[in-house]
Amino acid sequence: MSRIGRMPVEVPDGVDIRVDEGNVVRVKGPKGELHERISRLIKVELDGGTVRVTRSSDDKDSRSAHGLSRSLIANMVTGVTAGFEKKLQINGVGYRAEKKGDLLVLSLGYSHPVELQDPAGISTEVPAPGEIIVRGINKAAVGDYAANIRAWRPPEPYKGKGIKYATETIRRKEGKAGKK
Repeated sequence: MSRIGRMPVEVPDGVDIRVDEGNVVRVKGPKGELHERISRLIKVELDGGTVRVTRSSDDKDSRSAHGLSRSLIANMVTGVTAGFEKKLQINGVGYRAEKKGDLLVLSLGYSHPVELQDPAGISTEVPAPGEIIVRGINKAAVGDYAANIRAWRPPEPYKGKGIKYATETIRRKEGKAGKK
């Protein structure tokens, strides 16, 4: 039995969960509404203030979808109540970010500024020129947009220049050895 899959998902007050036709789980809360199609091999049971996820059989596909389905539902509940955020840091001389309406403008050493439109349901904030905060209710969308921002200038190991996650550590390398 999946250790993650067998844990119940606690549903806080103010959050409404329903399971529609085709095993689509809809979660509605104070920050918005999310929906996700859960595998047909998984059964989602609503029991008052908890959600339980069980699998129909013990074959490989059911076992692999069990913990994933529970995690997806738990992330939807967390998203509509608290939301998710990723913090990015920009390191490098002249590298900076600024916000212009719903555009994120990055100066990353290219001949032109990089302008990124915030996707629907995602907001970005620039508290300082070297920091970016990506917020939203969908964990996958927040992580994907943060990864897209980081991909414009990933951190390099020699000087540490580039865009990195705030929790990421860059393993630094030594440069070329001089003549002896």
